[in-house]
Amino acid sequence: MPWFIARVHESARGVVRHRVQAPDAGAVASVLGVSPWQLVSVHAVDGNAHGVRPWRWTRISLSQRLFCQELAVLLDAGIPLLDALDTLREKEPADSAAAHALLALCNALQQGRPLADALQAQSEVFGELLPAVVAASSRSGQLSAALREHARHLHWAEGLRSKLVGAAIYPSLLLGVGVLVTAFLLAHVLPRFAGVLDGVAADLPWGSRMLLALGLWLDARPWAMPVALACAAVALAAAWRSPPLRLAALGLAWRLPGLGERLRVLSLARCYRTLGMLLAAGVPLVPALALLRGVAGVRWAQALDSLRSQVAAGQRLSDMLDAHGMATPVARRMVRVGERTGELAAMLERAAAFHDEELARLSDFVARSINPVLMLVLGVVVGGIVVLMYLPIFSLLDSVQ
Repeated sequence: MPWFIARVHESARGVVRHRVQAPDAGAVASVLGVSPWQLVSVHAVDGNAHGVRPWRWTRISLSQRLFCQELAVLLDAGIPLLDALDTLREKEPADSAAAHALLALCNALQQGRPLADALQAQSEVFGELLPAVVAASSRSGQLSAALREHARHLHWAEGLRSKLVGAAIYPSLLLGVGVLVTAFLLAHVLPRFAGVLDGVAADLPWGSRMLLALGLWLDARPWAMPVALACAAVALAAAWRSPPLRLAALGLAWRLPGLGERLRVLSLARCYRTLGMLLAAGVPLVPALALLRGVAGVRWAQALDSLRSQVAAGQRLSDMLDAHGMATPVARRMVRVGERTGELAAMLERAAAFHDEELARLSDFVARSINPVLMLVLGVVVGGIVVLMYLPIFSLLDSVQ
């Protein structure tokens, strides 16, 4: 649907500017929930006009967490759902994407639609988990409790993401600095050495001769190194955006000794916690497994499809998790206890909490293993270039003596 900029006269605030998505200009007033006589002007704009990006909770998970927390607080205070959503909208800037998303929810509720359906209609904004949680909690009348549980789950996910990013910062900086130093030696220092020493030392090792030839080549083409670095950056970005290549890279990481098993356990812990949160919110097991597929990613997609069909046919969850390699020894026993006692959601949560320590072990593994290996590799590369560059000088000194 097209986007419109509408200027609306409001009795409390005067003329207010809104950015809204509607089927046509005539439907803008109904989407905003105002009388057509209140519209001062309406004109169509591009969907990304005025530098406003589409608001995506899934991209900015902190906003979704705050939305759930604040809505739960307002509901616990006795404020009706529509008034609570309108309150959240009013605290946002009038022309912000967040305000427009909340306005769409208010309009849907005014039209008599359930909150879960309104959230599902904006699944690209609110994701797939929140509508399912709201739909299940609406049947039990525990909406605020479910929102708080979902906010707690998002808080854990944010903490997990920040810790993983923190563990990857130092290796990334180390690798980036090493690449820049190597590029500086090859593009700036080596051509000057090669120009001075060209033809001086003929009896050099093969490595030095190749390095001098590379220096002369780069000296004649100063644009080559910047172009190579730019192409490498573009290729890495394209590879990361390509699902097959990213899956292949993750698969390689999962096969690395020491690192692979920790990544597997960390991924399973995320699955356990998400499944436990959905079950605690009242989502049935089979639909919860379908939602879990989007959280677990392509690594477990095929296993989850098979697991879901088998559980729907009456198989036990603990047996199927074990059969598809998705159960750690601790999780297997906890899930079996949960099936016997009827506390499956709580046991899945405890299994995830047990494996949270794996993140600390992963960070320690990166610090103890990957960082020294990177330093060793970069030291060998940079040191090797320096040594090969100085060998002609040593040869020249020997010939002079």
